[in-house]
Amino acid sequence: MLPPIFSGKWPLNPTTKLVSAFSFLVFLVLDFLDTVLCFVYRGIDEFLEGQVSMCYCRNREQTQENATVEGELSETLFGRKNVFRETGFLGFSRKWKNSSEESVNFQMGGSRWSDCGCESCLSWMSNGGDHNLHVRIRQPSQQETIDEKSCEKTVVENVIFLHGFLSSSSLWTESVFQNLSKPVNRSYRLFAVDLLGFGMSPKPRDCFYTLKDHLEMIEKSVISPFQLDSFHLVAHSMGCNIAIALAAKHSKSIKSITLVAPPVFPSEFGAKRVLEELAKRKIWPPLLFGSAVMSWYEHIGRTVCFLVCRFHKAWEKLLKLLLRKKNLHFMIMDLARHTHHSAWHSMHNVLCGGNKSMERYLRVLSDAKVKICVVHGDHDRTAPVECSDNIKRMALNAEINIIRGANHRTVIFGREKEFTRNLELVWASLASHS
Repeated sequence: MLPPIFSGKWPLNPTTKLVSAFSFLVFLVLDFLDTVLCFVYRGIDEFLEGQVSMCYCRNREQTQENATVEGELSETLFGRKNVFRETGFLGFSRKWKNSSEESVNFQMGGSRWSDCGCESCLSWMSNGGDHNLHVRIRQPSQQETIDEKSCEKTVVENVIFLHGFLSSSSLWTESVFQNLSKPVNRSYRLFAVDLLGFGMSPKPRDCFYTLKDHLEMIEKSVISPFQLDSFHLVAHSMGCNIAIALAAKHSKSIKSITLVAPPVFPSEFGAKRVLEELAKRKIWPPLLFGSAVMSWYEHIGRTVCFLVCRFHKAWEKLLKLLLRKKNLHFMIMDLARHTHHSAWHSMHNVLCGGNKSMERYLRVLSDAKVKICVVHGDHDRTAPVECSDNIKRMALNAEINIIRGANHRTVIFGREKEFTRNLELVWASLASHS
């Protein structure tokens, strides 16, 4: 039997019904606005770029005629309900020609007119063609690599860190990297990755940001160049889905995987149901409403990113002035360090569409007897704590650690030292198997 949060059988009282009715009206207006914006962006894209860029306002059959990645794209890209689109409003029943559909393979295309063109956001395009992910590395010091008692070299172990949605490698450099202790008889080389489309990593316009795309870039940027034949994985939120897939692919090399607030839903959920759980179409609370707007409305989301991400330098200067601070918190900075294209596709293809593969991947890890540790806050409203119970059902060897009073963010922040010590205990517990 599914937990109540997954069953959708909560009783409705009069106040809830009133809020639901108001929500319906609000989202009806958003349906109309997104439909109109589709035509607006078609016109602007064609005028400024000479072609109409692909969107997902049409049905799956029309959009995937020329696609070479069928099976990797999430059904939620095409299956988002819109009253006006489904009734053929403004000609949506017609088949639109789209010149950009000619190229659907992974290409390192440049930025779009609606993306930020600052030096930081375009740095990946000017590094001599080496379009690897941006990786922050913490190498063990010479003192850490020598055991003080025996004066012999310690064992150096590798750890790859993957951040979540609308975040970057700063999540780990500002927490774990600064609190790592000096373990006995071993040291750690840490790799904090900016995932494809986020932070300072490449943000190609001709990419679907599928699980396969993210995995290939991590392999190309970290595993292959540093010749990692064994490593630990630590991931937060959306990064957990990528980490599970990466670990399953490299099950012979992975030593342990730590999943923090993993958004892994029951295997019987389709992609659409996952989207409904992650981004419920409700106007309250505000965070959930914002998540729904950015997840369900492609063109409204692009408008928000145009106003926030494209002009993030101006917003940063304004916030610094208002808050009277020289530096903003890295989490505020990370919110705008992506493009709508990269965030939109990662949200749908990794979080929603990728969920269907999680059970298969977790069974591979369970069969390979990989140590799986899950850390979850019991006040997490972004990825409900029931997700960890679901992982336990898929991988019986998974160890679940519930942090009381913690949410999606405070499961790490506010307890950075404790969190890092627990990671070290996980890694140390496998020392005898090295």
